[in-house]
Amino acid sequence: MQGTMAASVCGYRVALPKASINCRAQPKAKLSSQVVRSAGLKSSARRAAGSLGSKFTGEPVVYQHARFDPLELKRRNGGIYAIAAPVAPYALEDAEVRARLAEEYGFQQIGEPVPENVTLKNVIDSLPKEVFEINNFKAWRTVAITAVSYTLALFLISKSPWYLLPFAWAYAGTAATGLFVIGHDCAHKCFSKNKLLEDIVGTIAMMPLIYPYEPWRFKHDRHHAKTNMLVEDTAWHPVMRKEWENYPKPLKSFMEWGMGPLRPWASIGHWALWHFDLKKYRPSEQNRVKTSLAAVFGFMAVVWPLIIWKFGVVGWVNYWLMPWLGYHFWMSTFTMVHHTAPHIPFKDVKDWNSAAAQLGGTVHCDYPKWVEVLCHDISVHIPHHVSQKIPSYNLRMAHDSIEKNWGKHVNKCTWNWRLMKTIMTQCHFYDEEKNYAPFDDGLEVESKVIGPLRKVMPNTA
Repeated sequence: MQGTMAASVCGYRVALPKASINCRAQPKAKLSSQVVRSAGLKSSARRAAGSLGSKFTGEPVVYQHARFDPLELKRRNGGIYAIAAPVAPYALEDAEVRARLAEEYGFQQIGEPVPENVTLKNVIDSLPKEVFEINNFKAWRTVAITAVSYTLALFLISKSPWYLLPFAWAYAGTAATGLFVIGHDCAHKCFSKNKLLEDIVGTIAMMPLIYPYEPWRFKHDRHHAKTNMLVEDTAWHPVMRKEWENYPKPLKSFMEWGMGPLRPWASIGHWALWHFDLKKYRPSEQNRVKTSLAAVFGFMAVVWPLIIWKFGVVGWVNYWLMPWLGYHFWMSTFTMVHHTAPHIPFKDVKDWNSAAAQLGGTVHCDYPKWVEVLCHDISVHIPHHVSQKIPSYNLRMAHDSIEKNWGKHVNKCTWNWRLMKTIMTQCHFYDEEKNYAPFDDGLEVESKVIGPLRKVMPNTA
């Protein structure tokens, strides 16, 4: 029938969206096995999970494997709320499904699955040789841009009235992210042909961020080698349910906040846990780690007291802490958007494929131009995962080549609230069938942290 259909779900009368569907009435107790056939979709699209807007929740309703997956419709404090479930991986072969999910998740395009016979070497070999060339002028130009923009940011902070300080802090945090990108190029050995100079520049660039260069480099190399590999990836890994069950209640609450409302600053936790513990590094790495730790502690011992002596504790907050929090906003946002989406799976080592992980499992996201300039195009991230030897100033050239040769496999978006809402409210637990599940998946009571976040975050794309 056409139009709005009333149905009984968990004892509630709800209005399903306008659609062309045929269904049989069944007892409430059999809802979980109720079949909804969509005459308006291809069989593969029905199988995969077409989604339609729900009038009673404002959230998308998903039909999965030709079954009415309750989306999962559940009682929540006297009402019903919905969790949109990702579809089975094979469904991404269907163009209609990809387009539907792209709309639902806040993407411009969800790429076709990368064929198993495509290797990462195939992708690298398709790139122009120029993208790997180190250009000293362009490298030092990034240093000049960051030095000037960060100096300007500090000047703006010094001159801004209190009501304009948040804008000055935001600009300073974005400029400070440029320091990280310079260190990032140095760590990947694509800043200069002089490797000692690279390590010196990388260490100095990361000092104001209190980011120890060598420890970060060692762990970051592992992220590139094992991107989206279950257990092994060191960046933005989903929570494993078995581990969660053993967490004490305070840690569970901390995790809900950290992967929910505070996720744009979650890199602070990663920074604190991974980069200051010598035990996490091999004996052959520890001398270099100690050098980096000495550099950041030296910065803290010298520069922080000078700021406090000259401007007081409020000055330390204005000139260092708030820009540092702004930097972590971008550090966290870039990383989670690059690697977290309901359709991007984490794979066990036996099923992991490097081309699928680096080309098809990484996201290109467009941000405002001023952000991309100050952050040296770090958001152009797919070519960086295809090869870490591409300098930041050549990433756009490499991306254009990937679009030309492999564009149908590319995931891309423009930063938007729906994208952030999807990540922050859905992508928590590792789920073998659905890739991700939210923290309150399977519970009768909605999370007191994630639930309100679903309600207050905008759903605009």
